[in-house]
Formats: sequence, structure tokens, C-alpha cells
Amino acid sequence: MSNSSDDSGASLQSLQSLRAGIDALDLKLLALLNERAALALQVGGLKKAEGSVVFRPEREAQVIDGLKRANPGPLRSDSVAPIWREIMSACRTLETPTRVAYLGPAGTFSEEAALGFFGSSIVRLPCATFDEVLHTTLAGAADFGVVPVENSSEGVVTRSLDLFLTTPLFIIGETNLLVRHNLLRKESTLEGIAAVCAHPQALAQCHAWLANHLPLAERRPVASNAEGARMAGADATLAAIASERAGSEFGLHVVAPAIQDDAHNRTRFAILAHPDRHPRPAASGHDCTSLVVSVPNRPGAVHDML
Repeated sequence: MSNSSDDSGASLQSLQSLRAGIDALDLKLLALLNERAALALQVGGLKKAEGSVVFRPEREAQVIDGLKRANPGPLRSDSVAPIWREIMSACRTLETPTRVAYLGPAGTFSEEAALGFFGSSIVRLPCATFDEVLHTTLAGAADFGVVPVENSSEGVVTRSLDLFLTTPLFIIGETNLLVRHNLLRKESTLEGIAAVCAHPQALAQCHAWLANHLPLAERRPVASNAEGARMAGADATLAAIASERAGSEFGLHVVAPAIQDDAHNRTRFAILAHPDRHPRPAASGHDCTSLVVSVPNRPGAVHDML
């Protein structure tokens, strides 16, 4: 018994020692982060004096890529990006708050894409439609807009591309999001579901699951998945297809997780800015170019354009 007690006491002392070491490192990290923030404020002051913009996505991408290459471990390199993105987001907002418009309400995949690209220290501007996202950015009420442009299962998001033809906004960056659809409702079972509410793209991406499990339920298209979650939170006969974040936002159960037909379902989001307020990013060496063109509705028009 005494040996067991001695071992237990030694283990407790070792654990306490390790925790004390972590606490000491946390204090050092906090001091270093504040030192970094102070330098960021100086950089912001120089940028304002020069009339240059605060957010340079190509610069932040270069910093993160360099840190991932220099990472000795055991911290995984894919953990480096989100950690430093949050650090840079927090420092950036000390210089000038970044206003970002996206399809709302809270809990949409568009919001998740915005947070993944800019970090959480932003002014969130949820919009009711893609049109409102672009108009908010165009008018200068938002510094950037985030819209989906392509899904790996359903192809291009036609409305977004149509809007590109009528606006001077341009793409400064992109982010790819692994889209995991969940069936959400107030109750915890499938019984009694009269309708499933979701964005048309989400309904299409979950077609097979819905046909197999809820063949008689109405498919009700709405402006966003989070709007569907809001509706399901107000009516027990409705279910929604949305993210877990949306479920938490509106107090819903995850009745069935990951109901998308394609397990590797991804959506590509474009980050938009106005050329009068944001210069085109410098070439990073890993850039993509997107061309949107409009042609007459006649035979051979696409061939002639090419």
C-alpha cells in the first residue's frame, strides 16, 4: 500500500510541476503576443501615414507558410495556420477593425468561411442574400464580401457568378471549406418531420439521404441553411440542414450527422474587395485566376469567345 501511495504522490507532484511549467509558458506567450501587438500598431501607423491598406492577404499567407515550414513539432503544421490566423486577426483589429459581409444569419457556412479566412476578430455583417453581400461591399459598408462560387458536388453557384458580371468588385483571395451537413430539429428523432428547410444547394447535396430517410417530407428551399435552422427552432414539425454551429445557435438537436451524399463535399468561397479601396494583391506565386464572361444566347457563341 505504501508503494502505491508513494507512486501516487510522485505522480501528483510531477503533474503539478508540468502544469506549473505550462502556466509559466502561457505568461511568456501572453507577453510576447502583446509585444507583437505593439509592433503591429506601429506597422498600422506607418500604413496610415503612407495611405496603404491594413489587410494584405498575400503577406499573411507568406507568414503562415513560412511558419509551417519552420515548425519543428510536435505541434502539427496544420494547427499552425488557425493559431496564427487568430493572432494576426487580433492584431489587425487593433489597427483597423475589418468589416466582412457574408450570407447570414449566424451559423451559416459563409460565416464559417469568413472566420476561417479572416479570423474571429472581425466586424461581422450577415446579409439576407448574395446580392446584399455584394451591394454592402460595393457601397463601402463592408471592407470585404464572402460568397460561395463553386461546390464539388453541385458545380458553380450561378447567382454569385451572375453578380460578378455587374460589379467592379474583384477577388483578392479564396478559401475552401469542407461542408458537413447535419439534419437538425427541436426533437431528437425523425418522427413527425413535415418539411426540411435548407438552401437549394444543401437540399441537392443531401438528395439521396433525404430520399432514403424522409421520402414524404417536403423540401422547402430558403435563403440560407441558418435561416432554415431558425425556422426549425420555431416549429417542431420542421427540420433543417445546417452546420452544428447553426444548431447550437438556435437550440437544435443533431438528429443525423453528415447527411451529405459526398463525404468529401467542399465549397470554394471567394473573398471580394472594391478596387478603389483595396489594391490588387501582389503575386504570391500560388495564385489562381478566375474569368467570368457573358456571351450571346446563340449557337457557337462559346466557340467564338474561346
